[in-house]
Amino acid sequence: MKEIILDHPLVKHKMAILRNADTNPKDFRELVNEIAMLITYEAMRGAATGHIDVITPMGKAAGHHIDENNYVLAPVLRAGLGMVDGASNMLPNASIGHIGLHYCNDETDSSEDMPKPVSYYFKMPATIHNKTILLLDPMLATGGSAAAAITQLKESGAKEIKFLCIIAAPEGIARVKEEHPDVQIYAAALDDCLNDIGYIVPGLGDAGDRIFATAGPVLKKEEFI
Repeated sequence: MKEIILDHPLVKHKMAILRNADTNPKDFRELVNEIAMLITYEAMRGAATGHIDVITPMGKAAGHHIDENNYVLAPVLRAGLGMVDGASNMLPNASIGHIGLHYCNDETDSSEDMPKPVSYYFKMPATIHNKTILLLDPMLATGGSAAAAITQLKESGAKEIKFLCIIAAPEGIARVKEEHPDVQIYAAALDDCLNDIGYIVPGLGDAGDRIFATAGPVLKKEEFI
């Protein structure tokens, strides 16, 4: 499947503010939520709908409805939590699962010579084999954690998975497409590359640190201009 990169003036506008190193944590969180809503909107294009009749003040109208019980929002901890409110604003009755992954420096991923993602928490609804999973993680960098999360979901019975991120790197897209070619990727932006420590460039820094206000000092502009 080809990745879908959102091409919309509103998304581009919000992305510029989100990337800015001077954007404070409150505004950053709000922007992540808003962009997550827009990505979810795009990911739901083509969703199956059922017929429903509704009574308006003027009479009866034919309408459509989505069975939200068929969807699960699955944030990758911890940064993925920042996208949950935005996605659930679009699908307020969808179930929410959680996937906890951390990088173990003692284990190396042979495919990229980087620390390997290790699972420490996995909680999903009892049955996910007949549901669509919207996997949420703001940054698709090396693709290691995304691929690991998708593998866990498939091992638990998931058949249809969509990966929603805010920024993707070509390396991450390539990794997910190689290991899970059936998973559709949605991103608000596709960036240039990864640096030598696996951060997306130009990116926005560490999404989790900026969402939860745990970031260290930002680089001075003269250091990268």
